[in-house]
Amino acid sequence: MAVPFVEFRNVNKRFGNNQVLNNADLTIQRGEITTIIGKSGVGKSVLLKHIIGLLTPDSGQILYEGRPLSEMTRKERKALKKRFSYMFQGTALFDSMTVFENVALPLKEATTLPDKEIKRIVQERIHNLDLYDLEQKYPSQLSGGMQKRVALARALVTDPEIVLFDEPTTGLDPIRKNAVHSMIADYQKRFGFTGVIVSHEIPDVFYISQRVAFIDEGRIVFQGTPRELQHVTDPHISEFVRGLERGRQDLTGLAPPSQGEKWFDEEMSHMKRHKIDFSLGVLSIQNLDEISTKAEFHSFHTIFTRYAGFVQKTLRITDSSSRYGLYEIMLLLSHTDLEQAKTFSTRLKSELNMQGRGIVGQRLDPDISFSVTLGVAQAREDSDLLELLTMAESKRETLFEYRIDQ
Repeated sequence: MAVPFVEFRNVNKRFGNNQVLNNADLTIQRGEITTIIGKSGVGKSVLLKHIIGLLTPDSGQILYEGRPLSEMTRKERKALKKRFSYMFQGTALFDSMTVFENVALPLKEATTLPDKEIKRIVQERIHNLDLYDLEQKYPSQLSGGMQKRVALARALVTDPEIVLFDEPTTGLDPIRKNAVHSMIADYQKRFGFTGVIVSHEIPDVFYISQRVAFIDEGRIVFQGTPRELQHVTDPHISEFVRGLERGRQDLTGLAPPSQGEKWFDEEMSHMKRHKIDFSLGVLSIQNLDEISTKAEFHSFHTIFTRYAGFVQKTLRITDSSSRYGLYEIMLLLSHTDLEQAKTFSTRLKSELNMQGRGIVGQRLDPDISFSVTLGVAQAREDSDLLELLTMAESKRETLFEYRIDQ
């Protein structure tokens, strides 16, 4: 594996009698989104402030691309901090400043660029983040979702290599929380920054994260992929994750991925014991991230929620559905071989083409289009869930396309 972009080695931090970080070890890889989870008051935000240099450890080392911070000169540390940016809780936009002035602030404070160059950079970033015609508006004139987008534009205006997000969805309803996660994932792909998120939004934030770190009593007790986290045997970690997963289904009505995996294991057990076929499907809504840039923030999540509800109504009582990814649903079709699964796909396609436009329930921007796809694969006795998901995705066919000119 490549040298970590940021690495903590036995980092300790104490405030008075409170040991906040206790021999914390953490690795953050370049170009990935890492989410830090844990109970309140266990050191998540303190960890974040150490990454950006707002706090320094009492002992231990923080390394950047393999080099200890303690060995850097003052000039090198100053240059390093310019590679970082921070998106605060609640956006922290200045109400007395316009959108343009808020986004321009980091450049005015941290650079000696002439006003003409600052204007060019700010306008380019505003354009990139699809904040059209909002330059002279004030934060109070914007929706909560648009304020989050302005805050991200300000965080990205210095073209940072790493962006830190401290509880970026605080105070938002479930749809807008998911929209902010999608926004972070979308722009991370566009700009290539490394993201570090402190969040309680389990399992929603897992859909956009490549790695998860669990902190407890100042220690990083788990680091790995979201899928690996779902299979930890430590009861303290699993109970925490399962506890936050419960109640997180309000957005779509879909079960979380962990429940989908349990259902898959049950189907595999039935198939091996009773020779009962079953098939797996992956239903995706394509191009929803495009809607997020051209429509009001929550529009594309409303669409995903409505299609999730529609698909669930088409399933038999023996079938099940669960959230698989940001825009994906995993379907388990019980007592169904591949030919029967294809028949289901044909029926779903017919119903979507009759009712699909009505499900949207609103007229979208003329430039917006999206499609609903489904891929299916039949399970075998030696099937692995990830392998079967990959096989189903490789066989995706378009069931429905939405275009204004239809």
